[in-house]
Amino acid sequence: MKIRNTHLAITGLVPSILGALLLAGVSTLGDFIWTHFSVEHRPVYGLTHGTLLCSVLGSYLGLLRKRFLQGTLGGAAIGFALLEAGAAGIKNSLLRGTLAGVASGLAFYAISGIWLDQEPGGPNYVRNFLSWTIAFLPGFLALLAARASSRDSRISTL
Repeated sequence: MKIRNTHLAITGLVPSILGALLLAGVSTLGDFIWTHFSVEHRPVYGLTHGTLLCSVLGSYLGLLRKRFLQGTLGGAAIGFALLEAGAAGIKNSLLRGTLAGVASGLAFYAISGIWLDQEPGGPNYVRNFLSWTIAFLPGFLALLAARASSRDSRISTL
């Protein structure tokens, strides 16, 4: 029985890590664009950046459920929390979303040095990429590891 539980826990780990790496790459690209092109900090640019990031997130979550276009559009339109609420049920989503939010909030605080500790030669993009990965991973683990575990348990009872 313990071997099966270990397998269930690992099942959500791979998509969680891949999702964190994907969003870390997109966020690091955003860091580069903001810095390299000296983009002014205007609300429209921030909203565009956020919408694109949510679109990538929605695309990835949609791809995992074989609903790429719906995920992309959902990510752009309503973002992380509401996409999860519609996909998994409100009570379960709120718990996982809260866990994801708290864990990611703590991780984002832990990496805040990528914005606050500016290096003289510009950003260290390798450090930013690793920092973004660390920041996004808890949220993906809270959302995907739980989903994989419940999905696998339903399959094993058939």
